[in-house]
Amino acid sequence: MSEKNDDCAGLGECRIKVSKDGPYLVFGKIPMSEKIILINAEGVPEKWGEGKKFELTQECSLCRCGHSENKPYCDGTHTKINFNGDESASFEPYLEVAQTFDGPALKLTDSVDLCASARFCHRAGEIWNLIPRSGEPDAKRIAIEEACDCPSGRLVVWDTKIGEAIEPALEPSIGFIEDPQMGCNGPIWARGGIPIESVSGKTYERRNRVTLCRCGKSSLKPFCDSSHFPEHMYEEMMSNERNTK
Repeated sequence: MSEKNDDCAGLGECRIKVSKDGPYLVFGKIPMSEKIILINAEGVPEKWGEGKKFELTQECSLCRCGHSENKPYCDGTHTKINFNGDESASFEPYLEVAQTFDGPALKLTDSVDLCASARFCHRAGEIWNLIPRSGEPDAKRIAIEEACDCPSGRLVVWDTKIGEAIEPALEPSIGFIEDPQMGCNGPIWARGGIPIESVSGKTYERRNRVTLCRCGKSSLKPFCDSSHFPEHMYEEMMSNERNTK
């Protein structure tokens, strides 16, 4: 678990507000740092690395349009490019839209639209193939690791014996995902149940981990839908990797 953030204790003042066609407005002294996707020898993401830490402030504005010259902060470019930041995400609870995959020791819930293409779920034959084998200790352990490393909360594993979700212990914090393998910036990773407030003032379902679009292209604003991710480049890279074995 990360160091406790007393300024966000109880999340009384900590929140992220989506502004009209503008940046994310961050309130409360929420720690912010880069979170780097680190890959294994097979080219598959295996763990998170720590990058640059940013100054702790009571309030700040984070780029949402993807064109700021001062990322991760807003520099006003959204006004020059007529950025359309209209929200299209649903306020429906995660469990009402997620698919369910049952296994002997673990159940997996999966809301595909929330995928942020962090790719931790691809390790060891993919999480969907590990769930049916979750009675095996190694398969169970890896499936839990993969789900807990999913930044968007698309994937959640549940202990079938007690019926409870297995979640990573995350203090309120903001991560800026960096993907060196693909040469791109990923989304903003809101961790530890930080409230996300829409332009209308309504709060989205509070979750332990969600990812917010910062490329400006998502069709699921304010959440990431992988629009930043170079899918064709990745498929070609993986194909070449397989062909060399």
